[in-house]
Amino acid sequence: MKILRFSNKNSVKYGVLEEDSIVREISGSIYEHFELTDNIYNLGEVILLAPCVPSKVICVGLNYQAHIEEFNRNRSGLPEEPVLFMKPSTSVTGPGTDIIYPAMSSQVDYEAELAVVIGKKARDVSPGDVSGIILGYTCANDVTARDLQRKDGQWTRAKGFDTFVPLGPWMETELDVSDLGISLYLNGELKQDSTTRSMIFPVDRLVSFISQIMTLLPGDVVLTGTPEGVGPLKVGDTVKVVVEGIGDLTNNVSKSR
Repeated sequence: MKILRFSNKNSVKYGVLEEDSIVREISGSIYEHFELTDNIYNLGEVILLAPCVPSKVICVGLNYQAHIEEFNRNRSGLPEEPVLFMKPSTSVTGPGTDIIYPAMSSQVDYEAELAVVIGKKARDVSPGDVSGIILGYTCANDVTARDLQRKDGQWTRAKGFDTFVPLGPWMETELDVSDLGISLYLNGELKQDSTTRSMIFPVDRLVSFISQIMTLLPGDVVLTGTPEGVGPLKVGDTVKVVVEGIGDLTNNVSKSR
């Protein structure tokens, strides 16, 4: 099932996508119980929003070996545990919105990722029980001010700007994520092309590990890392993340106002 969040006539609603082009509004909570209503819309007449509103975005760095190698970070071998950082909820934006190029940066990079959306409050979850707390999966772009990341020596500023976590276009609730194609196109040119099979730490281990550190809340998002091929964006670019079985997430890049 594809669950989406959308705006229609200045009202924000949740719905499910039917037949690839029909949005059926739902009533109730996507995290508890909901029912399909008789209210339907054509996909083209609604504005898609980020499919959830997380309290936090927990991100995993260095989760693909080839990505580690392209940044020459494998001198001491692969990480023994997931490398974590966080992005604020204010960095989340939706499909079709602009990624704002911050004035204080001169190198902003794209990073295609599979995103996990948490469906239940959870703490200390075993890997075998992780599937029971996941609501669904979506596409993400972990936008990064790379020059500031190098300058600061830590990642908060570089990762935390408004619009630096595009999510969408919807959540897919029924998906085997063990071997999904993940790719990114910049102005129509393929730049990243890999599979989730290449993750160092798979989704169940990542979510379990994070839940041993912090309580996960419904709507929270886990970004699972990016494969090799990251590179710079510039104002005027169009960037598209594609995850097999989910769809594609497209955003343009504009300058800071």
